[in-house]
Amino acid sequence: MSDALLTLAGVHTHIGAYHILHGVDLVVPRAQLTMLLGRNGAGKTTTLRTIMGLWHASQGKVTFGSRDITATGTPEIAALGIAYVPENMGIFADLTVKENMLLAARQARRASQMDEARLTWIFSLFPAVEKFWNHPAGKLSGGQKQMLAVARAIVEPRELLIVDEPSKGLAPAIINNMIEAFAQLKATGTTILLVEQNINFAKRLGDRVAVMDNGRVVHAGAMQALAEDEALQQSLLGLAI
Repeated sequence: MSDALLTLAGVHTHIGAYHILHGVDLVVPRAQLTMLLGRNGAGKTTTLRTIMGLWHASQGKVTFGSRDITATGTPEIAALGIAYVPENMGIFADLTVKENMLLAARQARRASQMDEARLTWIFSLFPAVEKFWNHPAGKLSGGQKQMLAVARAIVEPRELLIVDEPSKGLAPAIINNMIEAFAQLKATGTTILLVEQNINFAKRLGDRVAVMDNGRVVHAGAMQALAEDEALQQSLLGLAI
């Protein structure tokens, strides 16, 4: 695919004695939102961690743009313009919301040096980030922490945003807020790869979809086509959208 920003070709990943990914082929098109779906244990999180260099592929190739990043370290991968929000969010609980944001703003040494227009936009997406700006991040609710995690990832423009289960455990109103935030991000041309279990979330946001099972991608195509095919949903995911 000529407009691919990220490509995995035949990627295998071992964690200790365990063979988790068994030849993953995945294409993430530029300026689109790709959903990565699958049952628990299918290998979705391992795929994200392998992309980020937290675990290294034992076989196969990971390409970002025209660059082979298969063996690249995580700091170098992040410096290429890839932001990763893990399932556990990675919030620094003892730091304030402002300090968490400042740590992610690599071009700023002080809060006053952060891009004011971009912060205003982030505050419009996630009002809780502004409301609790000087509060310890560990005191936030689960939904507020998730908002902070995404806000921190986008405090500077990124070419690729990778997010692991952003709606997990969130109330419906907060999920709707998160969907609107990702829709606005997509409209800016940011390429997004999302792992999700909430199928309605996936249906509302996804342009493309890849479904994993047993460490492989077993289906890839348009999100709308999967959303409209109940038999395919049942065979791939054991559920109906």
